[in-house]
Amino acid sequence: MSTTEHITTATIEADPEVPIIRITRDFQAAPEQVIRAHTDPELVTQWNGPDGLTMTIDHWDARTGGSWRFVHADENGEYAFHGCFHEVSDTRIVQTFTWEGMPDHVSLETLTVEDLGDGWTRLHAQSLVDSFAGRNGWLESGMEVGVNEGYAKLDRVLAGETPRS
Repeated sequence: MSTTEHITTATIEADPEVPIIRITRDFQAAPEQVIRAHTDPELVTQWNGPDGLTMTIDHWDARTGGSWRFVHADENGEYAFHGCFHEVSDTRIVQTFTWEGMPDHVSLETLTVEDLGDGWTRLHAQSLVDSFAGRNGWLESGMEVGVNEGYAKLDRVLAGETPRS
């Protein structure tokens, strides 16, 4: 039995000295499953984003040097995002992230996975934003709800369920 206390609600922290957001969350899955859930477009569409949004992938080339674009939609409209994969490995993904509603604000995101043993993996994600004002805007946008709703769906995907139709 594992003695590690698992983080099943994302911890979201703002660095006081650098405009960066750090997110930590544990998943009951192997590291390669967590990475695959972030790189396989069929899986990504099942969990990415807050509840109530549909996701359509325009293109998805999850490899070092690849790029991506997707659109979230609800009754209020569409929200498009795009970026480039700078590194995709067995333990780390480095990518840019741009919301097309604010195209001048690009973040650099790094996701790493840590094998905790006993069938658990800790995901460490960080988003380096262009300014403290930009970072604070993300934090005030309700991102915590979207992150936690998305990761709850990811729990179900990793358990073999299909949370979105």
